[in-house]
Amino acid sequence: MDHRRGALARSPVDVSFLLDAPAGKHGFIQMKDGHLATGDGRRIRFWGVNITDWSKGSQQIPSKEDSVFLASTLARFGVNSVRFQFLDLDVPRGLLKKQRTDVEIFDADALDREDYFIAELERRGIYIDFNLLVGRRFLAEEGVKDVDLLHQGSKGTSLYDTKMIELQKEYAKQLLTHRNPYTKLTYVEDPAVAIVEINNENAISTGFRAPSEFYRDELRGLYNEWLAKHRSVAERERLRQVCEVAGEAAVPLMERKTQVAQAPTERFYAEAEFYNDLQRDYFLEMKKYLRERLKSRSLIIATADHSHANSGYPILRATTGMDIIDGHTYWQHPESYVRKLPMVNDPENSTVVELSRSALAGKPYTVSEVNNPFPNDYAGEGIPILAAYAGLQDWDAIYWYTFEPKSDPVWKPYVGDAFDISLDPLKMPELAAGALEFLRGDVAKARTTSERSYSEQEVFDSMLIPTTERPYYTDGFPLTLPLEHEVRISSLSGPPTGTFVKSIASNTIVSDTHELKWSLDEGHTNGLVTVNTPNNQALIGFVKEHGAISLQNMSAETNNHFCTIWLSSMDALPIAKSARLLLVAGGRAENTGQRWNTARTGVISLGESPTLVEPVTGLLTLKGLEGARSVKIQAIDGAGQSLGAPVEVRKEQGTWKVPLGTITTTWYEITVER
Repeated sequence: MDHRRGALARSPVDVSFLLDAPAGKHGFIQMKDGHLATGDGRRIRFWGVNITDWSKGSQQIPSKEDSVFLASTLARFGVNSVRFQFLDLDVPRGLLKKQRTDVEIFDADALDREDYFIAELERRGIYIDFNLLVGRRFLAEEGVKDVDLLHQGSKGTSLYDTKMIELQKEYAKQLLTHRNPYTKLTYVEDPAVAIVEINNENAISTGFRAPSEFYRDELRGLYNEWLAKHRSVAERERLRQVCEVAGEAAVPLMERKTQVAQAPTERFYAEAEFYNDLQRDYFLEMKKYLRERLKSRSLIIATADHSHANSGYPILRATTGMDIIDGHTYWQHPESYVRKLPMVNDPENSTVVELSRSALAGKPYTVSEVNNPFPNDYAGEGIPILAAYAGLQDWDAIYWYTFEPKSDPVWKPYVGDAFDISLDPLKMPELAAGALEFLRGDVAKARTTSERSYSEQEVFDSMLIPTTERPYYTDGFPLTLPLEHEVRISSLSGPPTGTFVKSIASNTIVSDTHELKWSLDEGHTNGLVTVNTPNNQALIGFVKEHGAISLQNMSAETNNHFCTIWLSSMDALPIAKSARLLLVAGGRAENTGQRWNTARTGVISLGESPTLVEPVTGLLTLKGLEGARSVKIQAIDGAGQSLGAPVEVRKEQGTWKVPLGTITTTWYEITVER
């Protein structure tokens, strides 16, 4: 991908028309009927990316010169919101001074560049999501204890330590009440700041071990204060007996997960309830500060349900007082060290199913981190599958992790880390196709909704359920249900979970709208997802093994065993009547010289530039193009510009035969003359 060259001329596959610029022109984003809406009450979805700088040569806060082309690039690919996740790092990566005082914590130059970047984004219709606590390095000079023992963001301890909470409030104050000189607004006044997140993937639960004696004492003190309010004298005495402490000594907390599994009932529930209240009160305190003291009108997220190796219901229960519920997941995260396999062969553990467990009835649901990380021969399946099922589930936002701005104009194009999609030759074209599908609502929401309720005891008990019951940790829940119907939690403090209607065992899972189908063979291999809507149609997975699958307006015969073929109308009309279509077609992507280890759990070498792509070769058949007199296909290059001359498509018995793979690319513009 060559975004710098792409910014120099208009692209025939530019989908920035999806954005309603400038961002915030209709007022602050609000909640309406359980979803996100503009200030004038219209439903809005966010199709976004995180902005980070993990790979070599990347810069989270770009220069002013680069801000212009980066903002236009994101708009061109249909991105209408960005999530700023690691602004709380020290310069040069983030905004914070390495040596700072309470009076001024931000580096003036970094803040000025960030202001300019945000102004350029907003001007093009791109909304902002600020995350307040992610990777901050707390300092001894700030009054924080035992800083050498704290990790980035001080997860766990930052939810209860008085000094850290005070510093979090000060950070929020200095960021959100700062006046951007380019928009003339403070960030609490700016309606383009759609979301403020209190922290990132930060939770605390039974078995937590504080990083030092100071933080253990602080936490133990809070626990015993809580016990004095919520347990009788007799109950506290019983806890002392269970914990083998004498007299009026403080009741200790468990500090190992092995203790939790073996804990007596009264000890387990006391600590589970304490941690729930501790987190809930922290988030409510921060929300109150943002709303009442800083006068922020942005919608607030507490943190994300993010670890599907454990139950997410405790953290969801602690965050139900927020405006938005949020989820994170990754298909085969690099830290999982498993053989990299296709998600399309494992629907019950897919990103769709994992993320679906967190959605709460009556509240907007966003996914602020997700990816099918690189390298993986099947990574191209991630964006088209999730975009489709997010429509079925009626979610409000998806932010792909991550887009990394490159600071060097001569940076060579290759994928530099597991998460960066910015130079991925398949994921970036898919980003544009996904914007068309998700922002327009091309996939219909499910016709029926399955709601489930949990009692308080069930929420706490779910922490003891083994990982084999992931990701729902709910007895009897059929994991194919989110691929068929909308699913929501109705309550986390209500009646116990009821029974579920068992799905009929089948190798084909069909949505109740009949627009989405997930098919497997008898051995649960050779999976294929099909999307079949008037405006958007796709074949994702082992296309060749399934033969000539026919959708409303297309079918394909490919030489590739695994690929994505995704056809979208580029106007408001269905494919049958559209004059311009976007076709994304790609197989594997890998860097030059990339080398896998023998187990294919990771790479020995990530390789170098350029990133190579396996083009889809074969024949695409278009049909039902009403009144079409001629059809042309134009290959598109990595800058979003025309690659070679357009090719006239052959008509045969009322269909149009589109040859694929004659030019190496992953996307095309198809024009239809009538």
